Amino acid sequence: MKRLMSFIVTVLVLTGVMVFTTPGLLDKVRLGLDLKGGFEILYHAEPMEAGGALTRASLQKTAESLEKRANALGTSEPEVTTEGTDRIRLKIAGVTNEAEVRKKMKEPAVLTFRSAAEGDPAGKYSKIELVGSDFVEGAAEVGRDSLNQPIISIKVKDKAKFTEITKRLLGKNLAIYLDENLLSDPVVRAELTDGSASISGSYTLQEARELADTINLGALPLKLTEKYSQSVGATLGKQSLEQTIKAGLVGSLIILIFMIGMYRLPGLLASFALILHTWLLILVFVWADFTLTLPGIAAFILGIGMAVDANIITNERIREEIYNGKSIMSAVKAGSKSSFRTVMDANITTIIVAAVMFAYGTGAVKGFALVLIVEIVLSIATNLYFSRWLLNLLVKAGKLSKPKQFGVKESEIRAL
Repeated sequence: MKRLMSFIVTVLVLTGVMVFTTPGLLDKVRLGLDLKGGFEILYHAEPMEAGGALTRASLQKTAESLEKRANALGTSEPEVTTEGTDRIRLKIAGVTNEAEVRKKMKEPAVLTFRSAAEGDPAGKYSKIELVGSDFVEGAAEVGRDSLNQPIISIKVKDKAKFTEITKRLLGKNLAIYLDENLLSDPVVRAELTDGSASISGSYTLQEARELADTINLGALPLKLTEKYSQSVGATLGKQSLEQTIKAGLVGSLIILIFMIGMYRLPGLLASFALILHTWLLILVFVWADFTLTLPGIAAFILGIGMAVDANIITNERIREEIYNGKSIMSAVKAGSKSSFRTVMDANITTIIVAAVMFAYGTGAVKGFALVLIVEIVLSIATNLYFSRWLLNLLVKAGKLSKPKQFGVKESEIRAL
């Protein structure tokens, strides 16, 4: 009785949670460019100055700058990724003024050190004192002061200019901006004559490193050249999503009917595990803020197929044991044990392949691989462990004790 109650409570609670939360979860899933409409651009990055070096750090910082600019324009959750050693891919969904975004995005990141001009309100700095090219390339470094607090050391090219600025602004703020974003506004505490300075404040080590990276980026801004672009209309994206969902629902319904018709009550349990698996995947998409794209949906469908395979293999092995004359309890134990390694081997090899795709792929390939990995992990949890746990509860509670409940005829057992 206790096992039966555990089964009933578990199924009812999970069903209630899924029914009440699914509509809200679906509304929160972030749709990708190919489903929502918008455009993407692939940029080639190169140093602004001849002979300059293009580093991984400068490429990453430029990508972060692009993302901040896109957010400032009011676009909907831009996706910016680096590819290879000199490429940046920008995806923006729901854009209304594509030309304006293109113009703004290709401008190099501008680093400026500013002071407050006459008439500036408190916290506002509009007078440009130094620009990124005034600094020595790669000169910004993070260290620690006598109190073990993080500080950023910097060097400028023109010592005389720096001396005049620090003398004039002694006791005042010299703010650091990237584009129009205020990064920090340290106070000038001494007249500096050797072209070197230290920036200190209530920074964490991570914040100090980010600021140093930004200054180094500003000393070597990158020029972006558009190499490829494509636009996706909102209507086309909506049609793709609707057709994909329709096909997925029809396919899933056929699978559920097949599982129940073929394996009876164990098939019903497997179908419940598949529905739970799907709900958990949607939950992961929302919690992890993943972007749903057509390749992601393809990985989602592939993962469902593998989950169905896992259930079919398990149920077939159990039926084979019943055909051989074993009791239901013995058949469930033996069938589950013999199928476990087969299913796990298939899942682990697929995870390895997906991990390689994620490590070496770009763009849509990475998205496909990531969703597939998450799918398989959830499948192992729901279709390998949870569904078997439910099955064992019913068997031990005596509610699964007849071969016909597994889709096996008595005559077939006797014939064997």
